[in-house]
Amino acid sequence: MDIVSQIDKDFIPKHVAVIMDGNGRWAKSQGLKRVFGHKKGVEAVRQTVEAAVELGIEALTLYAFSTENWKRPKIEVDTLMSILVNSLKKEIKTFQTNDIKLQAIGNLDKLPLIARNQLRDVMKLTEKNDRMILTLALNYGAKEELIRATKSISKKIVNNELKIEEIDEKIINSHLYTFTLPVVDFLIRTSGEMRISNFLLWQIAYAELYFTDILWPDFRKKDFYEAILNYQRRERRFGKTSEQIENSNK
Repeated sequence: MDIVSQIDKDFIPKHVAVIMDGNGRWAKSQGLKRVFGHKKGVEAVRQTVEAAVELGIEALTLYAFSTENWKRPKIEVDTLMSILVNSLKKEIKTFQTNDIKLQAIGNLDKLPLIARNQLRDVMKLTEKNDRMILTLALNYGAKEELIRATKSISKKIVNNELKIEEIDEKIINSHLYTFTLPVVDFLIRTSGEMRISNFLLWQIAYAELYFTDILWPDFRKKDFYEAILNYQRRERRFGKTSEQIENSNK
């Protein structure tokens, strides 16, 4: 049976986040330098985006470059930035054809100027698209995001724009980079590593987590579909019991 036909289109996660891991190990396994793994990973991005659009997923967030990635060798960082710029140029037609809106989260001011400009241009071109929101997490770190949100909220309190008693989940959400996105339902991480790596710590509070041994450059549509099927076999309780979930569905 075709794997796509097994997927329940009425039980699709609204927001899927992906930690794209394993590029370096893939390259090493091929006897290549790490940068070749990043280049090879572009096809995995394309296939994942296409699969998400085909299934009707509303939002897809990809962890493209973390705040910690600046510590990597300069040639690797430069290659990653070059891949970002070139990929954005090449994928404009794909974004428009599939009605995909591109946005980015993170401290974007620290990205190289050419990368910022290309990112800005593509986001402007796709801002009215509404089939799916593709978010790239660039120079992103969840701890930095939470510190930024805390400072912003604190300033409003000092300026009498907000009372301490008014702070709740909604207020915190409104100060995060992801304030326009639905909550994350499903987090996928490739390469066999089982950690979150400072990614969307607040947003994944009740997300289902999925870890696969597949290295990112080898990740394909069928692997994304397998992950979604795994998600659909789970019972999402949000702190409730199975019995409460069953009764609420009657």
